Amino acid sequence: MKFLIFTFVGVVHLLSLGSEQATYKNATCQRTFQKIQKEIASYGDIAKAIIELAVYGKAQNRSYDRLALLVDTVGPRLSGSKNLEMAIQIMYQSLKDNDLENVHLELVKIPHWERGEESAVMLKPRFHEMAILGLGSSIGTPSEGITAEVLVVNSFDELRRRAPEAKGKIVVYNQPYLNYSRTVQYRFWGAVEAAKVGAVASLIRSVTPFSIYSPHTGIQKYQDDVPKIPTACITVEDAEMMSRMASRGVKIVIRLKMGARNYPDTDSFNIVAEITGRKYPEQVVLVSGHLDSWDVGQGAIDDGGGAFISWEALSLIRDLGLRPKRTLRLVLWTAEEQGGIGAFQYYELHKVNISNYSLVMESDAGTFLPTGLQFTGSDKARAIMKEIMNLLQPLNITQVLNHGEGEDINLWIQAGLLIFETCTTPGRNSGTACVTTIVTY
Repeated sequence: MKFLIFTFVGVVHLLSLGSEQATYKNATCQRTFQKIQKEIASYGDIAKAIIELAVYGKAQNRSYDRLALLVDTVGPRLSGSKNLEMAIQIMYQSLKDNDLENVHLELVKIPHWERGEESAVMLKPRFHEMAILGLGSSIGTPSEGITAEVLVVNSFDELRRRAPEAKGKIVVYNQPYLNYSRTVQYRFWGAVEAAKVGAVASLIRSVTPFSIYSPHTGIQKYQDDVPKIPTACITVEDAEMMSRMASRGVKIVIRLKMGARNYPDTDSFNIVAEITGRKYPEQVVLVSGHLDSWDVGQGAIDDGGGAFISWEALSLIRDLGLRPKRTLRLVLWTAEEQGGIGAFQYYELHKVNISNYSLVMESDAGTFLPTGLQFTGSDKARAIMKEIMNLLQPLNITQVLNHGEGEDINLWIQAGLLIFETCTTPGRNSGTACVTTIVTY
């Protein structure tokens, strides 16, 4: 994780130092690009000091050790669970012990869903116990389960064409994996689309390009005007098998049991910590990751790694005795997996001061070997980012690529801010993972 930590902290620190005159979307830059180039280049020694400390010095592997301690102590951190609230209290105290400033909790109302016992058994054409994972917010089945014939489809379009066949059946989606953002729509909306045509449940091929008979969970969405039906993910292997069976005209029957339950929303917290800016304390450079996770793993990558390198960014700057011009703010979001709930409520609370945000960065796609920044914005802002990335030449992390988004910062994007991401490889999204960032120029 050490190289990604440096990329994160280096970009954050350089942007928080730069530009005597704040440069926002609708403001006129007060200095020439040549002066900006010169200022960025002057931070070469600081960049080297960060590299030395993060990659070779006493901070080497520190964020890994911190993360390991949390996940070993707490385990998975599902929204609404006691584990998540324990993790929040541990992190709150840890940030205070790290002598960061203005450490506090901001109240958030979050969903509380529990998985319960779940199973899926193919009864025809042969007996086969299937691996499944219920999707977040899904309702459960009756205690005796749902036993029904299967309709296999490869797309929403095919489902609509075959709508007369779907009533009373369990719809199985065997959608091909294209990329994460496109394919995940089947997980989001699979239950809704199946319910619209009268299905009694839906099973979605896991949204992944790789499988070792491993189902993937995640959030799904209901619509108020559409009946709610149980929904879960199945493995790529089982989805392909049923697709082959169906293509031969074989009748498939499944018994699905899910004990999932939704409870009233509960209290949780975003965690905030800062290094106060020396010259423009009201202007904010925000780094973030989400602390919650799903219940079927440790949450070490999604998103423990992102949360802890965000913390490490502030720790490294503090260790070096640096005091940036702008305030560096760490936010550890709650309930991201349920649709960015913590980030949404933070945005609603702080959007009145949106012009004070110089940079908003999210890490939530894997802490692997970084390759560069993924950026969306003006040519002028891109040119500035290229100059900043030149300071990462010792680590060969200098690319400025196109496009980017992030669950916890999408509202900032919609508000008209410019965005970039730190890209790493390999990642969950078929080879590339990105730390999403927003910057105003």
